[in-house]
Amino acid sequence: MQESSAEQGPEAVPTSGPLIAGEVSLPELMARLQQDRPAFHSEGDLQHSFARMLWKLAPKIEPRLEVRQNAPDAAGAEYLDLLCIGPTARTAIEFKYFTTQWTGTAGLPPEEYALKSHAAADLARLGFVSDIARLERFGNPDQNGLALLITNEAGLWTPPKQSSTRDRDFRIHEGQKLSGQLLWGGCDYPRNARNLRGSYSLNWQPYSLQDGLRGDFRYLAVSVPPEPVPALTTQP
Repeated sequence: MQESSAEQGPEAVPTSGPLIAGEVSLPELMARLQQDRPAFHSEGDLQHSFARMLWKLAPKIEPRLEVRQNAPDAAGAEYLDLLCIGPTARTAIEFKYFTTQWTGTAGLPPEEYALKSHAAADLARLGFVSDIARLERFGNPDQNGLALLITNEAGLWTPPKQSSTRDRDFRIHEGQKLSGQLLWGGCDYPRNARNLRGSYSLNWQPYSLQDGLRGDFRYLAVSVPPEPVPALTTQP
């Protein structure tokens, strides 16, 4: 995984973390994005705002939304949320914006938000893990991947109280690790099973803190490394 780092003062923007298209670190982009957009109206709003901020910070990167992929094992047409094309590297990004009900004013100039609750949290976990698996399939030696989730649903970053839930293999709370074969409800739902080639430790980060109940927004980012370059074979 490509990384960038710099010493930080009290007011410094963090710059240590995975690089997007070899040009800008994710923590730096998220810190700048939070200043402009502390909340979003929808997942599409997040995607557009992220791409716009990326272009501001790294004009050499060309962002492309909804890019069709040609994974060898694709069952049909599959589309990537955002492809970031840099001078020397590319990054494939999948977004998830899972919200619970929150109403408030945020940003400058002030903007009104009325966020609704989405589906059950277990489906949010399934969707995020599925994004990681997709990025593994979409990978190539010149392209890393990034699965990004922003949410104000505290149940996603805190450990669940029950251990015997159908999504126990898909839990994404702080400190969790994802790897290998993940089964949904044991073996009862094979269509929801996912297999990860890599191993991913999950570390949540603060995004923005807004007034009112459920105004704590956090993000989870999982970096998927580029595919290894195939070893050359020689004829005997």
